[in-house]
Formats: sequence, structure tokens, C-alpha cells
Amino acid sequence: MELILPQPADVAAAVQRLAGVANRTPVMRSRTLDALTGSQIFLKCENFQRVGAFKFRGAYNAVSQLSDAQKGAGVIAHSSGNHAQGLALAARLLGVAATIVMPDNSPAIKKAATAGYGAEIITCAAVDREAVCQEQVERHGYTLIHPYDNNQIIAGAGTAAWELFEEVGPLDHLFVPVGGGGLISGSALAAAAQSPGCKVVGVEPAAGDDANRSWRGNEIVRLPAVPDTIADGLRTRYVGERNLPVMRRYVADMTSVSEAAIIETMRFLWTRMKMVVEPSSAVALAPLFTGSYHGAGPKVGVILSGGNVDIAAAAAMLGG
Repeated sequence: MELILPQPADVAAAVQRLAGVANRTPVMRSRTLDALTGSQIFLKCENFQRVGAFKFRGAYNAVSQLSDAQKGAGVIAHSSGNHAQGLALAARLLGVAATIVMPDNSPAIKKAATAGYGAEIITCAAVDREAVCQEQVERHGYTLIHPYDNNQIIAGAGTAAWELFEEVGPLDHLFVPVGGGGLISGSALAAAAQSPGCKVVGVEPAAGDDANRSWRGNEIVRLPAVPDTIADGLRTRYVGERNLPVMRRYVADMTSVSEAAIIETMRFLWTRMKMVVEPSSAVALAPLFTGSYHGAGPKVGVILSGGNVDIAAAAAMLGG
């Protein structure tokens, strides 16, 4: 059966659905960053979104469209943290019970926040999270809200980029962090509608470049193990079936960055711009900040995906 893929119009509909519910996050600038990169850089700060990450957008967009029967049965997802929090809050706001399957190595701050929003947490080994999630679906009849391979999740995620284009106008490039592909798929759909000339670039940790390889080869590449990267929000082993075809059509380029580059960029954002972001956010800016990506245009957007960081772990990284 051929997959029904999300379209730019789905992002536009999600913008209306999220109006007054999701935060319209700020766009930040830095003269130092502009001088360093030779471009005007516009940072869309989803670290100021509800639950501290863009994931709330897609979660609310998805849960709000469920039938009454589905809402009554409850929802479930597997997530290392940001989707977990986003779904937990969205479900609470809509009066829906939520269960989250979280890897045992998820940051403590994300586990605590997810529980605080009222979700039931099931902990397991990271490699088992999808199997455990499926067992719960079969046992209880929950609706799975996949963290990225879901049309409503993709469309909701794209509303961050949609807002960025509304505020600053057309861009030459837009850099987006990539895990499973939800944020970049939605961002690319938003760009197609709002700034058709914008080249959308996906950025991954080099330690987990499955999306890069999948995009270049037009075939989903599955990593044998969960990537060993400090960008815990991007520790996916493969992109989604709905995400790759959207990326192939709308994404202009993919690149990857080292762990050292992620830390260096995060240090700049924390110390010079006074913004608490998580490593996954720094990934998107890293190729521009470190100069590893060449040819970016004069007007460039960057999606900073979230700020849910383990402070003690981050202090150790930044001080090392």
C-alpha cells in the first residue's frame, strides 16, 4: 500500500490548530555569529517552547485529531525524552491518558518532566523500546503516536519553521537537526510553501549519520546500534518511512558534525548568547559555527530544537 505523505498544506493547517496553544518562540540574532559566518543568522529558539522543545507542536497536532474512541483508549510513544514530554503535556491538555516507553539511559531531567506532566513511564533498554511499545499497544489498545514517522507529527513540527519564515521572510538556507526526520520533514514542507527558493540542510552527529546515508542512497539505512553521541535527542537508528520520501523531495543537502564541534557550538550558545540549549540544538548550528559547511547564503535560518539538558552533564562537557 502506498503511503500517504504529508503536504505543505498540512503544515498550514497545523499552524491554525496550534494557535494559542503552542508558544510562538523568539528568533534570536548575534552580531558575533554573523561576523564569524559571513551570513545573517536567524535562530528559531524552540528551547522556549512548551516542554522546552519543538516536540510539543507535533504531539498536540496529532492527539487533537484523534477520534473520541482513540482518546478514550489512551496514547503511547517511545522516546528518549522530548517527544515523551511533548506527548505527556498534549495528552494532559486534551484529557487523554499517556504511556511513554523510555530508554533506561534517558536523561533524568527528561524522565522527571515526563512524569510531572502525568504520563505513565515504562523503562527498558534503548534497543527494545519499539518492541515494548508494540506489546503495550496490543495489550491495551493504545494509539501509537510515533515520534517522527507520523504525518501529524511531521506537520506540527513544521510549524516552527513556518513561524520563522513569517517573521523574517524568505531565507537562502535553513539548517535543521536530524534524528528520525520529523523536524526536517516538516521544516522542508514549510519552506516549500513559505520560501520556495530556500535550501533546507539536515545536520546529524557524525556518530549517527543514518539519515545522511539514507538520503544520499534513497534507501533507509539502519544502524546496528543506538548512536553513541552526546546529542541524546538524535540517537535514532534510522529515519521513518514517511520521512525519507519527503526529505528526498524537499531537502537540498545533508551534512554531519563531530562531537567536538557540537560541544564547541553549545559552548558559544551558552556563554556568548546566554541560551541554555541541549546538544541536539547545537548540532544544527555547528556546521556554520565551525566553518565545516561552505556555500551558505547571506540569509540563513537555524532551528534550535530544544533546551532540555542535564545541567551537570552539560557543565562537564563545557568545562572539559
